[in-house]
Amino acid sequence: MVKNYSGLNLRGKSFQGQDLTNANFNGSDIRGANFTKAILKGANFSETTSGLQLLPIVCTIALSLLIIALGSIITGIGAIVLVGLWDLEKDLKIKITTYIVILISLLAFAIITVAKNFLHGLFVAILVLTPSLFLSFIVSKANTTIIGQFFFGIAILCLIGIGWIIIALANIMMINIISYLPIVIFIGLIINLISAGSLLIKVPNITKSTLIGLTIVIVSILGNNIGWQASKGSEKFSWIKKVAISINSIYGTTFFSADLTDADFTGATLKNTDFRKANLTRTRFYEVKKLDFARPGNTILSNPTVLNLLITLNGRNKSYIGANLKGANLIGADLKEANLKNADIIEATFQGAVLEWANLTLTQAVGTNFTKAQMTGACVEAWNIESTTILDHVDCRFVYLLEYPKPGTDDRERRPSSGEFQPGEFTKLFEEVLNTVDLIFQNGIDWQAFVTAFKKVQVENGDTELVIQSIKNKGDGVVVVKVAVPENANKEKIHSHFTQNYQLALAEIEKYKELLQASNNQNANLWLTINKLVEAEKSINVQVENKVDNKNMTNSNDSSRNVEVEMNIQKVDGGVAGKVMGDLVITPKQNLADSASEIQQLLQILNQSYPPDIPTDTQAEIEVAVKGINKNPQLKERVIGALKAGGIEAIKELADNIYVNVLIAAYDGWKNPQS
Repeated sequence: MVKNYSGLNLRGKSFQGQDLTNANFNGSDIRGANFTKAILKGANFSETTSGLQLLPIVCTIALSLLIIALGSIITGIGAIVLVGLWDLEKDLKIKITTYIVILISLLAFAIITVAKNFLHGLFVAILVLTPSLFLSFIVSKANTTIIGQFFFGIAILCLIGIGWIIIALANIMMINIISYLPIVIFIGLIINLISAGSLLIKVPNITKSTLIGLTIVIVSILGNNIGWQASKGSEKFSWIKKVAISINSIYGTTFFSADLTDADFTGATLKNTDFRKANLTRTRFYEVKKLDFARPGNTILSNPTVLNLLITLNGRNKSYIGANLKGANLIGADLKEANLKNADIIEATFQGAVLEWANLTLTQAVGTNFTKAQMTGACVEAWNIESTTILDHVDCRFVYLLEYPKPGTDDRERRPSSGEFQPGEFTKLFEEVLNTVDLIFQNGIDWQAFVTAFKKVQVENGDTELVIQSIKNKGDGVVVVKVAVPENANKEKIHSHFTQNYQLALAEIEKYKELLQASNNQNANLWLTINKLVEAEKSINVQVENKVDNKNMTNSNDSSRNVEVEMNIQKVDGGVAGKVMGDLVITPKQNLADSASEIQQLLQILNQSYPPDIPTDTQAEIEVAVKGINKNPQLKERVIGALKAGGIEAIKELADNIYVNVLIAAYDGWKNPQS
């Protein structure tokens, strides 16, 4: 049963954690009410009043006055210390000059802080104070303590700055309670004068007291000005406003972590209300009051531009590039010629909204409702929509698929190319897009990884038909692959699985490339050793002896043969010499790959250890191999048989190794001895 609290006094009531779906709070007083973690889907809060109750209001005003007094006292003390630091000479002219410099520095500090920010103001004040330093330095006959006084003076300026920031904070807190600004300013000035008077009584020197009084007045005016700017949304002082609202909303109405999906706050007053971590999907804030004095947290209300749009629904010809409008309720909004490029409008509602000539390029519109929206002339280049996007009864005569014309033309891919859409044609145009998953690659595609990942996704989603619909090159390395899926498919799951599998496939490919490169480097090093052997600058005598031990195969199935290879290398002039011995087990093989492997194994044994300084010559390599094999007829027969059985080109493919090329050359020599 739907609960009805319409028009009731609900001050301070707790609804924490309750299920109040579709509850009616229309016109009720919910100041100080607690809706923490409550379920308020579809609830009606129109014309409600939220915020602080009477007691917290009184306490807040009292706290604000105390803060103003504290700021004034801090400022006054800072002024007294600052003036005292430069009271270095009995000469009245010197004193007056110093005081004037101090007053100018304070004015510069105030003006620049208001115009720019606190740090800029402090920098300018330091520049103004520097002449005062040199003046005091000269008058005091190079008293080095003046330098320390100067830097201490800068610290006091910072203290004065803190004083007026405190005053500004208190002013915002009061503005949040007492909406009439002149009253707040008047109260602030009275408190400042009282605080200043209590300090000036203890300063008998008229010149000093005048300067200190002027300092306090300047700071008071500046504090009020900063408070006024912050309350109006100035970005320079927005942080002061946030602090003030955080303090005020402690005992205000709270919707912390509440689910306000489709709730309606039309015409409500929402100052000092806490919306932190609340679900504001399609929550309506049309014509609400004091929403800028609510505590938004990280919701879409934290952006002043978006906040204003939600309240006024007027975004005509305005820019919302990259804005977070996720779940925004913009029913009936005027967004004609608005720039929504790259905006997040997921789960937002634009029912009946005017989007004529709006720029929707690259918008994220998954789950967005455009029912009865007016979209004639809108640009929808690369917008992201799917089956959850609602395009029912859209009023559209034509759209553009490109934000800018093609180079050298005025063609923006108008649809339809001529004439206008008939009723329902706009929706039909995008039906094929609604049932697709877009795979976007920012740096091109590794097709091997793509195929691997796509096959895995097909296996993981065996009951879902996946078909590649189109592949488009968007330029700058961006490629978009559209995969057609059934209407009820879990597109998020498919997209996520593909992305994960694609990255894993890329990693495997990179790992394979690294291993292949390492293998190539190893092979190159082995062959370099052979090259050094066979290409000696002077003649080398090479003797190769092969001893073959044929096993008795009468009662055995083992047809392997042990071939002992011994190579003696001697350099004629007594140079480098070497000897290589090794055993090779040769077993009859039934396939080409094994034959190629056998050939490689033999040649690697022949080249296990060689002197390191013999240069390369291809013919010498061949001669070494031929001499070694010729002394072993069985081995020669084996090599010839392997090459004949598999074919030379096939052996090259299966055993991509330079050793095989040597054997092939030797084989050609046996076939054509005269060549």
